[in-house]
This record gives sequence, structure tokens and C-alpha cells, in this order.
Amino acid sequence: MKALVYKGPGAMALEDRPKPQVQAPGDAVVRIVKTTICGTDLHILKGDVATCAPGRILGHEGVGIVECVGGGVTAFKPGDRALISCITACGKCDYCRRGMYSHCKTGGWILGNQIDGTQAEYVRIPHADTSLYPIPDGADQEALVMLSDILPTGFECGVLNGRVSPGSTVAIVGSGPIGLAALLTAQFYSPAELIMIDLDDNRLEVAKRFGATHAINGAGGDVVSKVMALTGGVGVDTAIEAVGVPATFVLCEDLVAPGGVIANVGVHGVKADLHLERLWSQNITITTRLVDTVTTPMLLKTVQSEKLDPKRLITHHFRLDQIMDAYDTFAHAADNRALKVIIEA
Repeated sequence: MKALVYKGPGAMALEDRPKPQVQAPGDAVVRIVKTTICGTDLHILKGDVATCAPGRILGHEGVGIVECVGGGVTAFKPGDRALISCITACGKCDYCRRGMYSHCKTGGWILGNQIDGTQAEYVRIPHADTSLYPIPDGADQEALVMLSDILPTGFECGVLNGRVSPGSTVAIVGSGPIGLAALLTAQFYSPAELIMIDLDDNRLEVAKRFGATHAINGAGGDVVSKVMALTGGVGVDTAIEAVGVPATFVLCEDLVAPGGVIANVGVHGVKADLHLERLWSQNITITTRLVDTVTTPMLLKTVQSEKLDPKRLITHHFRLDQIMDAYDTFAHAADNRALKVIIEA
């Protein structure tokens, strides 16, 4: 089968690999129909994710058709259409019982990281009963790819961890796919202000179409004063960091109001400064989280009921044999006006 293989920092290749086989009773092998590229894949290519070794097939998102299952799988059978969760969960360990699927003792974020992933024609899914979701009849499969990772990530790590509430003020630093996913799902809670901050005017225009009340280009360097002007000099109740670089984390420290929350979503490859000399007395909360995907069933219902339209995040389409072009487009998103790309296997 064709598969996109990580070759070490800065290197990848489309290669022929053996088709995966069932290795344990709880496994399913899924034929990939559609997949995508995540910002985390770019972090892997930068060398920021030490757990991903050269030779790994990348990718942790997608939808497909179940090809075969192990003897212990009861919820799926060959021919079923399935949404692949980016998080693999056994459903039985202490962490899973606490809803922390990302820390599952035999799962977590392993797809495209510690085991071969979804940017291929086929993928093996451990713990299939609790790591796949049935795709309802008539559902838009491209839209559902957005439920593998970015919608639950933006919602759980940004909105829920950020304690967004009716009438609150929210700043989202980073208007890429994850930031926009946080923007879309934050509107479930009717905040009074949704301020998007980015360096890309195109993405800020998209954010305004998606419901942002204000959009600020940070290139001018006066972001803090602009946000303070919008909030009566107080700052925001929730600052969501959706980039993953030191400067944007520090910006969130500058924007948060007393009693507010900094919700970190971005993947950080280097240290970021924490200015406790300013913040120790401000009653703020800083949250971190790897997505658990506990909200995927709820988000699936919101998509089915047309309360949420994640397909708006898709800007480009490629075939699997064009995946190198897809990565180039996604990595140079500002030049290409790219958000999420769909890759058809």
C-alpha cells in the first residue's frame, strides 16, 4: 500500500508499505477513504515530537471502511463506515475510566506517533470498539474528518478548559484550523466578545465570517493595547493559546484579566516564559490538555443536526499520491490561503 513515511526531522517520503494486519483481538484494519494533515504533523517534521521515530507512517485523522476485525471486536464488522479518533482508548484502564483517554495506558495519542497512522491506504486501529465511531447514513464524510481531531481539540482544550461562559470575553491567539475550531465551538456558550488574533489577514477574514466579533492582526505589535481598549482596560476572561510558540503564550499572559483563564492548546517544542512576577496575585488559572475526544459523540450530533458545519474549514483537496504537494500547501498556509486539506486515499 502507499503510505506517507516520516524519515527524520525535515524529511518524509511516499513509500510502498505492507498492508497492516490484525495483531490483537481488539484490532480493526480500516481502509482509509479520506484523511488530512494536522499542525502536529508539522511539529513532528520539525523534530518537536521525540516519541515519533523515523520510519513511522504519519497521520491520526480520517474516515474509512472497516476491512477486517479481530475476534474481540463487537461494535464493528467488515464493511462498516467509521470515523477514526485521533486518540486510542481501551476504555478500561484508570485513566480511561476518568475520561482521560489521552493518557490511556495502552493507547492515547499513538496513531502516527508511536504506531503507524492514517496517511496511507490502510491503518490498524487498536481498541477498535472504543476508538472508532460509526458514521451515520447520509453523513458528509469530509465534514466528519474534522471530528477526528481539530473540533474536539479546539472544544476540549480551548473552550472547556478555558471555561468559556455566557457573556464572557474570549481572545483566541492563532486563527489556524485549531483556533477556528475553538471559535466555532465557543459560540455554543454565547460569549459577549470573541477576539481573534493572528498575523494573516486572510485567516482573520475567515474568522470574522465564522463569528468573531473582532479580528486583530498582531503584526503591528500593539495587540495588548487593542484588546485592552475592547475590554475596558481589564483584559479577557479566557485567553486561548492556539499556536504553540513562546511569544503567543506570553501574549496570553498579557491579555488575561484577573480571575481569568489561559487555556493552552498549542504544541510547544521549546520552553515558554511564565511571568509569575506579574501573575502570582492575579487569581488566574493556566490549563493544559491533550485532547481526550470525550466530546466526539456530542460534536457528531451537532454536525448531524446542522448546528455545526466543520466543512467550512476545508480549503483544498488532494489525492494520496499528491500528499507531498498537500504538505507543501499546508505548511505554507498563508501563501495558499489554506486551512484544512482533504486527502483521498
